[in-house]
Amino acid sequence: MELDALKKATEEFKALGANFIAISPQLQSFNRELTEEKKLTFEILSDPGNEVAKRYGLKFKLPDDLKEVYLKFNIDLEKYNGDGSWTLPLPTGLIIDGDGIIRHAEINADYTMRPDPEETIAALKKIMD
Repeated sequence: MELDALKKATEEFKALGANFIAISPQLQSFNRELTEEKKLTFEILSDPGNEVAKRYGLKFKLPDDLKEVYLKFNIDLEKYNGDGSWTLPLPTGLIIDGDGIIRHAEINADYTMRPDPEETIAALKKIMD
């Protein structure tokens, strides 16, 4: 998804009285740097060691061959995540209500397929009806 489309979706969430929050295993310093560099309008929370992802069954370990591909593109998860686990969370979009109840979930086992914020917005509107 393009950055402009993501920023627009963030504004739509706000207009509906909801917050768009990203959670990443990256160290907070890298999340902060990304937020500033890209002028993001949403918060990125840090999940060190993918512990929250693990609790929800969303944590997976990259296979060695994929790790090598990442390193060829100078993507060093050990550096960015601050540990040597080479784990990531599955791409997930959740709508969680004020009581902490998950009202909608979109999870993709294909780590390259991110949830579409527009679909999440449509689900939020349906829930609010």
